[in-house]
Amino acid sequence: MRIKSITLHSLRLPLPKPYKVAFKTYETFDPIVVEVYDRDGKQGWGESHIPEGYSSYETPKSGWDFCRNLGDEIVGAEITSAKETISANLSKSPMAATAMMSAFESLEDNPILTLDQDFRIPLLAPLRSKTLDEIPDEVEQLIEDGFKTIKVKVGWDVVEDATRVNKVQLAAANRAIIRLDANRNFGQEDAARFSQLLIPEGIELFEQPCGAEEWAANTYVASVSPVPIMLDESIYTIDDVERAGVIKGVEFCKMKLKRAGSIDRLKSAMDRCRSLGMGAVVGDGVATEIGNYMEACCARLTTKLAGEMNGFLKPDVRLFSDPLLFERGNIQLRKGFKMQVDRTVLEKYTIYSESFVQ
Repeated sequence: MRIKSITLHSLRLPLPKPYKVAFKTYETFDPIVVEVYDRDGKQGWGESHIPEGYSSYETPKSGWDFCRNLGDEIVGAEITSAKETISANLSKSPMAATAMMSAFESLEDNPILTLDQDFRIPLLAPLRSKTLDEIPDEVEQLIEDGFKTIKVKVGWDVVEDATRVNKVQLAAANRAIIRLDANRNFGQEDAARFSQLLIPEGIELFEQPCGAEEWAANTYVASVSPVPIMLDESIYTIDDVERAGVIKGVEFCKMKLKRAGSIDRLKSAMDRCRSLGMGAVVGDGVATEIGNYMEACCARLTTKLAGEMNGFLKPDVRLFSDPLLFERGNIQLRKGFKMQVDRTVLEKYTIYSESFVQ
């Protein structure tokens, strides 16, 4: 199969309320969406959201430029050859390369995306309460809505964070598991001190205490924390998974499609995680339906842990003309489901686009 066209779309999707993480507050989601066609008219989609400040070397602009340059180079080529070119350049811009690669994988009907039966993929729910007084009612509502895992963002103030976590524990009363996430915002000593203030009961894990490249700091925190550590932003490749697998106290790895390089690479990394005795978690909380659907398809084959592919639920709009079903805390993957992007929605929220045609 030869590539007939590649179109890049830069989107800006509004959020009904700001989404706050340790390193920034999102007002919009701004993914790159890649649309490809072969010469038989078959279509594929990929995406990647590269937030400003997320990576030390990959930015929204550098990701767009990577896709532009590669699109111009590979249009008209055989798809197999194009994928080899993308793979050869993966280390230059992993998130942008994933958007390109996954578009071709979807065009080729990658088996991971082929649903031969219905599946239910459990998701966690992020806690949004801004004050301690709001927590009990929100936790109660999340449990009533069917969620069995609640994520609490930390990484700001050691004592205040620990107090908030304890409030969630009391409200959940062992009816839901609690997952903590510092989004790499703690320094080593603060992360260690925070962990010592935790009451482990009901807490599943403590995610990415320190910086993505601060392996020594994360290793130290893992050695003193009474709660198991999960590495997230540190994990891109299988090599990273294997490095995490020998650290005492690191019992989970979290993968995102946009960091893995491709759908196939994502599954391989998750399989390797499990073979090393660690729990495998997948999901991008700032992706659209395209990326989250692909992650959910991979999750059905690789893990039973609550996924974090909930980004598609945060904006005001959905990209699919036949939206992903979500109820009682689960994504409902339907037998035979295929991605169909709503062209009207795509065009309405596209800030700019560029096409390469052979």
